[in-house]
Amino acid sequence: MHEQSAFRHSATLAVVVAFLVAAYAIFGGNPLPTAHAVSPANTAATAAAPPPVQSLPDFASIAAQNGPAVVNISVSGTVKTTGMPQLDPDNPFFDFFRRFAPPAGDMIKRGQGSGFIVSSDGVVLTNAHVVADVSEVNVKLTDKREFRAKVVGIDKPTDIAVLKIDARDLPTVRIGDPQRTRVGEWVLAIGSPFGFENSVTAGIISAKSRSLPDEGYVPFIQTDVAINPGNSGGPLFNLAGEVIGINSQIYSQSGGYQGLSFAIPIDVAMKVQGQIRDHGKVRRGRLGLTIQELDHGLAESFGLAKPAGALVNAVDPDGPAGKAGVRPGDVILKLNGRDVPNSSALPPMASELAPGTTAQLEIWRGGKSLELSLKVGELGTPVASAERGSAGGEQGRLGVAVRPLTPEETRQSEGGLLVEDVTGPAARAGIRPGDVIVSVNGEPVGGADQLRAMVGKAGKRIALLIRRGDNRLFVPVELG
Repeated sequence: MHEQSAFRHSATLAVVVAFLVAAYAIFGGNPLPTAHAVSPANTAATAAAPPPVQSLPDFASIAAQNGPAVVNISVSGTVKTTGMPQLDPDNPFFDFFRRFAPPAGDMIKRGQGSGFIVSSDGVVLTNAHVVADVSEVNVKLTDKREFRAKVVGIDKPTDIAVLKIDARDLPTVRIGDPQRTRVGEWVLAIGSPFGFENSVTAGIISAKSRSLPDEGYVPFIQTDVAINPGNSGGPLFNLAGEVIGINSQIYSQSGGYQGLSFAIPIDVAMKVQGQIRDHGKVRRGRLGLTIQELDHGLAESFGLAKPAGALVNAVDPDGPAGKAGVRPGDVILKLNGRDVPNSSALPPMASELAPGTTAQLEIWRGGKSLELSLKVGELGTPVASAERGSAGGEQGRLGVAVRPLTPEETRQSEGGLLVEDVTGPAARAGIRPGDVIVSVNGEPVGGADQLRAMVGKAGKRIALLIRRGDNRLFVPVELG
């Protein structure tokens, strides 16, 4: 009985094994399908298993909603031409210039740009370089209405201009927060490249807080949005349809778009706009020091764990930082509790400080951090001292604010006056903040009063010998 039972079990086992071998051969080694109760819910779940198809953002809605608040700006003015250059008749180019050189005198200059409406009563933002040094500014809306615009104010350091047109109930843009944007986010630009009004282009944010040469007051937003001549002053939108920047510059070898576009963060622009409308000008904070970037070697030598902060390499002893006890070799880590990630971040942070207020610095000195308080100065404002001052002031003949070199700076050079702010004739001649004025018409200059006197008795033109970095060059300046 037991033997028969064992035989039956063996036979059954053999059948099962044979079945499994056959199944393996039929299904190619794949597991046998498992039976499940099928219901409409399970069917739907199975159908929804593939990943959803990602679609592009709805750029069309953003363009439709915000296009009416974007304007085309056309400008005109006059520039002086010198006519035919003085050439010897035997010069091979003499005949060419005689035939084609424009006559001496005034020549009409025309240009175009973009802008956008930030207030329904006709306040328009654009770039300063779009409307600077022109006599007429016209604003054209998408409904074809045109207005003569008044230039309320211009701030060249940030490249922001505020315009006003006589209109009411205008469409406006919504202002966003550029601090909340992330690298890789989609953005959209509307403007008038080459005069093609309300053209829309899109791309992504490539980087944030970019510092560009000679643009120390703006932490630019870098994008790969197609920006071309005529886009300047137009808005940069996020996917919420909010303006986060003003398209301002491109880096290009050809003069056209090559994938590097830069926008002024809208929070910077709105602060400038507020100051221009309230005070007629922009007041910026001044610390009275010069800085340089930290690398790993410098950070290690100063005992820092990483190269973060702004390394102070010179201090004006009579300036706010000097009076507060800041020294060359200090590393500024924080300003009013905000981290200073690198040296390029400090100038725009300092410029936002209100002159006359108290600021807190956290610095690194001797292997430990210290807290210092300083009274913020005003950038470009001359100090009431016989040894410091403005050589002509903002509306004067030259247009520079200067200070004597510090002892450390003097040891590194032959002396002169450091240019802290520049406008008017000096700016048009190419003088920059940071240049050192060494002489005027070949005569060495040692103080602001001396420079002011030399400029006062000069004719219509002077030659300034300046030192810029390791280079020395004469710059001709046509005085105002």
